Amino acid sequence: MIRAVQWLIVAVYAVLVIVPALLPLPDNAAHLWTNLTLAAQFAFWGIWWPFVLVSMVLVGRAWCGVLCPEGALSEFASRWSRGYAVPRWITWQGWPFVAFAGTTVYGQMTSVYGYPKPVLAVLGGSTVAAIVVGLLYGRNKRVWCRYLCPVNGVFAVLSKLAPVSFQVDRAAWAASPKPVRGAEAFNCAPLVPVKTMRGAGACHMCGRCSGHRGAVRLALRSPNHEIVHVAGEEPSLDQSMLILFGMLALAVGAFQWSSSPWYVEAKQWAATWLIEHGTTWPLEHSAPWFVLTNYPDRNDVMTLLDGGLLLAYIGAATVILGLALSAIVALATVALGGWSLRRFHHLTQTLIPVAGCGVFLGLSALTVTFLRGDGIVVPYVAEMRAGLLAGASLWSVWLAWRVAGLGAGGLRRAAATACIAGAATLSVANWVLLFWIW
Repeated sequence: MIRAVQWLIVAVYAVLVIVPALLPLPDNAAHLWTNLTLAAQFAFWGIWWPFVLVSMVLVGRAWCGVLCPEGALSEFASRWSRGYAVPRWITWQGWPFVAFAGTTVYGQMTSVYGYPKPVLAVLGGSTVAAIVVGLLYGRNKRVWCRYLCPVNGVFAVLSKLAPVSFQVDRAAWAASPKPVRGAEAFNCAPLVPVKTMRGAGACHMCGRCSGHRGAVRLALRSPNHEIVHVAGEEPSLDQSMLILFGMLALAVGAFQWSSSPWYVEAKQWAATWLIEHGTTWPLEHSAPWFVLTNYPDRNDVMTLLDGGLLLAYIGAATVILGLALSAIVALATVALGGWSLRRFHHLTQTLIPVAGCGVFLGLSALTVTFLRGDGIVVPYVAEMRAGLLAGASLWSVWLAWRVAGLGAGGLRRAAATACIAGAATLSVANWVLLFWIW
């Protein structure tokens, strides 16, 4: 049954990715319910991605294990894998940030949310890469999903908040008789060391290990449990980079730039300076659509100057916000009694709720835009955004209070929590600029 659902989703996914790229662009009279291209854009960016993020917080990575077309295709291809050993460059811990940053920035450069060809390049290219990796490495495994998927890192951190996960009773595992060779075997496709698994970040919730040796079961837990009690024992530089410089910084720049008056002012200044110095080619030339947005028949062309300033804006947001947030978390770390890299990484994890909320709001803004373009007004959008930001911030502050309490009390605990509250406030301020001020 699950396999049938997977292939159905693969078929729908293929149609939505490939067919719109072969069709002419929709005219002004087209609607979501009458035009496949618009329907595909809304399906991917208005429903699929924002609510897949929500599913991570609600049910962990069940999407990855059961529904993701890339995961299904990669594992299917690995049945005929050459079985090569996974090279070190694939297991590099920096991929979660680099893959997230690369796809996010490239998507902005090519206007992936508005045109079907960039969708084919980004999503289709990712899918082809997943299949190739499956054919080369690991038999019946999801090497692509485990190491290279562009959203693997984001899914891994968000799933830590899920109130349900597969949990391992180590005592029961140790006490159970060693299974006979071939008996009770299961294939953990995402290469999770199930015996020692304590968190939900890497687990794809496929259920294949359920009941193994009477020690693995699907169970409820507190949404705070993994951040408070597990994350501190598994410090992760790559996740800290992804949270601080990726989800809380780069994503902000990616969603902000097109609405930012700072971007407009910088463009005007740069254009004036170039003209005064007799250099006009950056204002007159663009690049192919697969490098920069280039649709002259739609009056939508990104010049080389536009592209350069886009990269500069997102880069500046990444560096400035990332460093500012890192400094605040570092201050919280010191407030607990001196510098500790492990404690720094642990406190960074408390910002996952507000980081995830920001990325969701950025994507869901596309949902609102698509619907508004067809005359459908979603009521109380501003109020819902404010409520989500407030709730996520309070959740992060509560997590910080719990984590700080593991190593200190009194004023030290309060000071560290106040610092994390400051980091959450800075994050919220960026979305306030986008949604309410600009």
